[in-house]
Amino acid sequence: MSRMYQHPGDLPAAPAVSGPVRSGASVVAILCAVGSFVMSARHHAAIGFILALVAIVAGLLGGIRALSPRVSGGILSMLAIALGVIALVVALLAAVF
Repeated sequence: MSRMYQHPGDLPAAPAVSGPVRSGASVVAILCAVGSFVMSARHHAAIGFILALVAIVAGLLGGIRALSPRVSGGILSMLAIALGVIALVVALLAAVF
């Protein structure tokens, strides 16, 4: 019967514990919503409309991804969806007026 001796350097590494990761889609959604407001204010309503749509879709994807316990950003995604809807209305109003 042989005994195996483990050297102190041969110990298994402790698993790395990290905090929750922020959803990248929710950050993109917020940036697109803000960009939509900026483009609508600068009389680029078409670009503002497209950015608002991207903000809504990215906010939905970020919200779905935030359902995982390891990913945060659910509130940020809901805020991005709300801002995206408001930005969509602002872009439509900027196109008309």
